Amino acid sequence: MSGTIENRLQTLGIDLPQAPAPAANYVPSVITGSQLFISGQIPMGAGGLEFVGRLGADMSVEDGAAAARLCAINVIAQAKAALGDLDRVARVVKLVGFVNSTPEFGDQPKVINGASDLIAEVFGDAGRHARSAVGVAALPFGVAVEVEAILEIA
Repeated sequence: MSGTIENRLQTLGIDLPQAPAPAANYVPSVITGSQLFISGQIPMGAGGLEFVGRLGADMSVEDGAAAARLCAINVIAQAKAALGDLDRVARVVKLVGFVNSTPEFGDQPKVINGASDLIAEVFGDAGRHARSAVGVAALPFGVAVEVEAILEIA
């Protein structure tokens, strides 16, 4: 039987993908005490990498926000893989978003809103989180955005 969060995902029309495998020598998540740390997730869709590009050069803020949203879906998929039941998420503590952007681009917060908005929609009040939105010179595979998370678990 699906729980509250699973039902909310279904209502939003989101089918969680299989949690993406790590691309290097690390694990996708670590549980320590009552916290779940989720490694950075890139915009990996059903057909492979999506949203390859750089904000301020060849990608719009709207495309960047869509990339961040897809990263957040992958964060949720990793949480599901680690916990089995998304209703075990007591609180989304923090998101960190990295935006592949040119030096003059300053809308990183607008880009990472794509992830923050989805997390708040899915987890409700428990999804209200602290956050950082950081511009970087490059990201793995040339993707536009990467998002990592810290969750409190029940």
